[in-house]
Amino acid sequence: MLALGGRKHKSRAGISAASPAGEAVVLPRPLRRATRFALGLCSGRIGIPHYVGRLSFVGYCSFVGVYGVVAGGHGAQVAQSLTSFAGFAIEDVKVAGNEQTSEIDILQLLGLDGTTSLISLDIDAARDQLSRLPWVESAEVRKVYPSTIQVALHERKAYGIWQHGTELSLIERNGSVIGPLRDNKFATLPLFVGRDAETAAASVEQEFAKWPQIAGRVKAFIRVASRRWDIHLDNGVVVKLPEENLDDALALLSKLDAEQQVLARDIAAIDLRLPDRTTIQLTPEAQARRQVVLEQRAKALKKAEQSI
Repeated sequence: MLALGGRKHKSRAGISAASPAGEAVVLPRPLRRATRFALGLCSGRIGIPHYVGRLSFVGYCSFVGVYGVVAGGHGAQVAQSLTSFAGFAIEDVKVAGNEQTSEIDILQLLGLDGTTSLISLDIDAARDQLSRLPWVESAEVRKVYPSTIQVALHERKAYGIWQHGTELSLIERNGSVIGPLRDNKFATLPLFVGRDAETAAASVEQEFAKWPQIAGRVKAFIRVASRRWDIHLDNGVVVKLPEENLDDALALLSKLDAEQQVLARDIAAIDLRLPDRTTIQLTPEAQARRQVVLEQRAKALKKAEQSI
């Protein structure tokens, strides 16, 4: 027991320090190895290799450089440059489904300049940016390593032209505005004019689909007070339709045109708003001719009365 106690006291002697009271202070176990190493360096028993200084200097410079890049907000640019230099620069962009969207607009929106790294490209951000283009309903972006991007667009379909004030816009079937009308390639689409005309366009077009002989002659659908429609035909005739029972009014118009060719006559407007009355407005020229005929008829009747 005395021998064991002596060895234990001897092992603690190397890692103990004298207190002011003359008693030995035992260091905690985690500090003993570090303390022995420090004592060895101070006594010269442990030597430091000559290359440690160089490695320390290189490590310090690397730490300062990395810290400066991160603190300055240049981490993404540095990573992109390194990966591009390593052979991951985007060199090819394959686009599909872009009937109305220009590839130049896609490249500019993604910010591809020939040095963009495929690794650092944010797919989710690129998809969100492409979805903001006027014609794009949704977009898919894929990385094909080492240097290719595949872009697949699902574009919106133009249904008609909406005129609000002096502006012309392309709209979808549900009334959503795609963007301003900029060229004539959509000139064959139906024109809807007035407030709320874009949201009611699909419903009125569906009603006219039952009467193709009339629908084929319509040049513009005019929304009146957000309640009913006036239609302008290709020969300038305006047909005033009722708020309700639109199908009955179109059936009557089709019957009048088939039996009396009313749409081919020299008239300005047909009023079908009242179910029990149809009013036809003549053009100024037709009114003048009618007035001449009425005057001649009145003179003839007057002469006939005088001769009796």
